Amino acid sequence: MNLIPVIMSGGVGSRLWPVSRKTHPKPFMPLPDGENLIRKTFIRAVSLDDVVEVLTVTNDELFFKTEDEYLRAECAQVDLSFILEPFGRNTAAAVAVAALQVSETYGLDAQMLVLAADHLIRDQSAFTEAVRRARVLAAEGWLVTFGIRPEYPETGFGYIESDGGLPLGGGFKVHRFVEKPDLATAQSYMSAGNYYWNSGMFCFRVGTLLEELRIHASEVLEAVRATMDCSRLSETDGHRCLRLDAKNFAKVPDISIDYALMERSSRVATVPCNIGWSDIGSWSAMSELTPMDACGNRCEGEVVVHEARNNYVQSAGRLTALVGVEDLVVVDTPDAILIAHKDKVQDVKHIVSQLKRSGHDAHLVHRTVHRPWGSYTILEQGDRFKIKRIVVKPKASLSLQMHHHRSEHWIVVSGMAHVINEGREFMLNTNESTFIPAGHKHRLENLGVIDLVLIEVQSGDYVGEDDIVRFDDIYGRASG
Repeated sequence: MNLIPVIMSGGVGSRLWPVSRKTHPKPFMPLPDGENLIRKTFIRAVSLDDVVEVLTVTNDELFFKTEDEYLRAECAQVDLSFILEPFGRNTAAAVAVAALQVSETYGLDAQMLVLAADHLIRDQSAFTEAVRRARVLAAEGWLVTFGIRPEYPETGFGYIESDGGLPLGGGFKVHRFVEKPDLATAQSYMSAGNYYWNSGMFCFRVGTLLEELRIHASEVLEAVRATMDCSRLSETDGHRCLRLDAKNFAKVPDISIDYALMERSSRVATVPCNIGWSDIGSWSAMSELTPMDACGNRCEGEVVVHEARNNYVQSAGRLTALVGVEDLVVVDTPDAILIAHKDKVQDVKHIVSQLKRSGHDAHLVHRTVHRPWGSYTILEQGDRFKIKRIVVKPKASLSLQMHHHRSEHWIVVSGMAHVINEGREFMLNTNESTFIPAGHKHRLENLGVIDLVLIEVQSGDYVGEDDIVRFDDIYGRASG
């Protein structure tokens, strides 16, 4: 029976600011082992039996970034498909649109395995066994959740209560879902033995899922159908991409799959498991991935401590020193630094909210911004100027574009640039430069096999990123 893992990648991870931001969210954060969560999730998914395709539901702006991560993964190759949301609309919409697409391609008997892109699972063999048990129950008509056996009385997770009756093969029928409890309640759940952390992972037979959505969440299902009818599907060899229509998608109810379906259906089962699961939901959880020194400090990067205890420091770009402090989280990035008490790491999201209200870019982007063609890093900026380091991947091309308010100087640092400037085409070698006046249509391409690196100096009345008119673009971003 075909298995289609559905990777849901929609969260921002605001509690992991300043590393996690809207254009570089939690799934793409580097972990101490050099990998990131979305690549780990993809590798985990393709290693399962009967996988014919991996379907990812994500934001339109993260498509190329996600695809790059999958292509870097050293694992078996499978077909890739993407459902691209113009904006987040919660998990019920994402699951419903994935189910409809899978049913059209593979039929109602195909099975979906819904995985979060930003969770860590350390025990692959236990995960594989849990999926096997879940697939048996799904084939019997159950909507299956994965219940994590609690290791301690956690107050930050929702819980699943099984009915305590006879086991259903590899699982139990679900009695109810419980919201995040207080400490005393969480301790009672631990003692009871039939409560599990709600992992947010699911396994369904597609036909069962669509029938239960029709019964319990018909408004979600019908709004998603209407959206898909107006959406744009593109296909290439081994690759399918559905861009959802924004106008219709805005009409889909904004509700989680738990509230819309799982808490209402009588056909829900849970598979209890110990798979080394963590949602990496805060800097406390992230710190546990780094070994402790003799004083309880966990440090990444170049860090010096003196009479400091029980701190977590992440400082990749420069030396950080701690003297005489305890129980702090210190996270240093090129344009922002976080200092928080360990007991308050859940409140980092309030800083992100303040940045949003003030219009500060630090909640959106890093100094290094990834694009389909490569990346750029803002080295310095001020009134009427901005300096960038631009990296263009081999065989990649920026759009044919024009700026109303700024001119640009390009200086090639390494590689060779193919330049179009107001109809003229020419090559630039290392240490050569060119000038693009405001109002000139221009394009930058890397026709070579190594990265093209250049310095761009912008000057003009306005140097904002929105001063751009695209006339032609191989990535579908043209505006005119």
